[in-house]
Amino acid sequence: MRYRIDPGVSRLTARAFAGGPLSAMGHNPSFAVPGLQGEVEFDPESPAASTLRLMVAARSLTLTDSVSDKDRREIERAAREEVLESDKFAEIVYQCPSSKVTSSGPAQLSLAGDLTLRGVTRMLPVSARVYLTGEVLRGSGEATVRQSEFGIRPVTVAGGMLKVKDEVKVTFDIVARRDGAG
Repeated sequence: MRYRIDPGVSRLTARAFAGGPLSAMGHNPSFAVPGLQGEVEFDPESPAASTLRLMVAARSLTLTDSVSDKDRREIERAAREEVLESDKFAEIVYQCPSSKVTSSGPAQLSLAGDLTLRGVTRMLPVSARVYLTGEVLRGSGEATVRQSEFGIRPVTVAGGMLKVKDEVKVTFDIVARRDGAG
């Protein structure tokens, strides 16, 4: 059965971590990624045959941390312009043609899909729990994205004394509704 992602209730968050000698003075910025789009093919009798296509606009990242307006503007600008180059690479896509069931009830799936970020496509393993309730499919889980694998140089400030670590943790709670369901 085909399910469409509900962007109004689905959540995806990306969290970066400070590193370097001054990391105690920095913070670990978290970004909400609103407006998820995509679809899922899911058969509860054969969850391993599940497929997923998820798309987000690179410009949609929004800092969720409590910081000054000036810092918020600068952090969001750096994320969009320097890290994601969202004017040049407008869309981030995760596409998974199949999955592996690691446990059942709720289904625990191991996805080995392709993430396309900044024009670079790399395989990204994702661990997900999947729940089916009537016409609603819900998937939650996490993955770790290494910026360097996508040609991204982690942001540094203060002459490299404070920098963002290469690994970014992505967590998600995606809600999808069966095609034709209200």
